[in-house]
Amino acid sequence: MRKILPWILAAIFLFMAVYFYWQKSEAESRLAIADRQVEKIDSELEEQTEMSDSLEGMVMPPDTMELVPPGGAAFVDELGTLSQGDMQKLQRKGLKSPETDLMNDLNRKQSQLIPEKGTMGGTMAIRDTRILNDRYALAYYEDGHNGGYLILKYTVNNGTINWTVVDSSKL
Repeated sequence: MRKILPWILAAIFLFMAVYFYWQKSEAESRLAIADRQVEKIDSELEEQTEMSDSLEGMVMPPDTMELVPPGGAAFVDELGTLSQGDMQKLQRKGLKSPETDLMNDLNRKQSQLIPEKGTMGGTMAIRDTRILNDRYALAYYEDGHNGGYLILKYTVNNGTINWTVVDSSKL
């Protein structure tokens, strides 16, 4: 029995050594798989970042765009969107892109429509416009010092737009 005990202990230690070596190899294998997945995700993220950076360069600054709607005073976003029916009426009257055509025409004629003159070297200009329906528009104007609102009525005849100031309110 005394001669068998050292062999049993040696077998147990050998079994434990093989078992722990196998566990170590398994953990290293899992770690290598996880490292490859992390590298793959990092490379995909880098590609997406490069692609989004390249797309940012393709966006034209606002002053070079074909249509430059006035910015400025924040109107409620829901206010001033033409319904499908209004768009169709205006298209039948000769406007290809009703909202764009109306806003561009208003911007061209704004100096004739704004009832106030600029002060302290400022120039009155329409900063924001909302086309309310197929007959009316709301506009905000200012010169940097003073401003106000206009309610405008417009008529369209064969693609020609005529504007009339219905009411104005100075701020």
